[in-house]
Amino acid sequence: MTEQPKKTLELLIAAPRGFCAGVDRAIRIVELAIERYGAPVYVRHEIVHNKFVVDSLKAKGAVFVETLDDVPDGVPVVFSAHGVPKAVPAKAEQRGLSYLDATCPLVSKVHRQAERLVAAGRHIVFIGHAGHPEVIGTFGQVPEGDMTLVETVKDVEDLAVPDPDNLAFLTQTTLSVDDTAAVLAALRARFPNIIAPQADDICYATTNRQTAVKAIAAACDLMLVIGAPNSSNSLRLVEVAEREGTPARLIQRAAELDFGWLASVGTLGITAGASAPEILVREVVDHLATRFAVTEREVETTRESIAFKLPRGLEAA
Repeated sequence: MTEQPKKTLELLIAAPRGFCAGVDRAIRIVELAIERYGAPVYVRHEIVHNKFVVDSLKAKGAVFVETLDDVPDGVPVVFSAHGVPKAVPAKAEQRGLSYLDATCPLVSKVHRQAERLVAAGRHIVFIGHAGHPEVIGTFGQVPEGDMTLVETVKDVEDLAVPDPDNLAFLTQTTLSVDDTAAVLAALRARFPNIIAPQADDICYATTNRQTAVKAIAAACDLMLVIGAPNSSNSLRLVEVAEREGTPARLIQRAAELDFGWLASVGTLGITAGASAPEILVREVVDHLATRFAVTEREVETTRESIAFKLPRGLEAA
């Protein structure tokens, strides 16, 4: 019997996609710590929100825990890229634990801004997602009560603050650019004297990946976002595609791809969240090629060249 020719599937692959400089740095910190100190090296919380990355580091000797209580004495501990409350390194020091801070420098920048604003007597309105590790870490930089969380325009409408003329705002680094703009507009309308950060807190990688999705979404019948369900920036990429009128699916690995989704798809968009390595993108493309005659076209909206220094003590490793 003659084999039926494969259906053609055009892939539009967004660029930039995948790892950002902060994720690269965090993973490298864990790898170098294992090289320098030997296994096991403990990591408080997932170093980045990606199961493939976490499992790869586990195989090298990393042990992931949620609290310092789970870290035995005498072993090094790494803090995740999302940042931690000040109480965490303070507790590590009390116990005599050596630690490495893999907090993304762009998150650390928000932490330092929060400290300065509170020292200047400002109350901070923080735009972010309740319960996200980055939000927990940022709130842990200042005394309780000096920062209030808002997520939506409705939250701004309901907001009660001690002094409406003495406010500042900061944001989580991995938010939807469009949603945040709407919340900021509501904040500025209600509190005209609110102080803005010197530079946008939403990080370059989050913004660039959302822009790249916008550039291709309208030309796609479906968008695949490779990332974890607990990855804020990956979830935002799904939302961006859907806002452009294109259905979108979040998958972690090729095995999660349902070929039924592609029954009427001629052009498929692909991107990856900032915690997803390029190997997972190639895995998905290779999986698609088992069923379709695949053509690929990368659509680049900007080129990234940012790199962050390693913590002191690991630089020469």
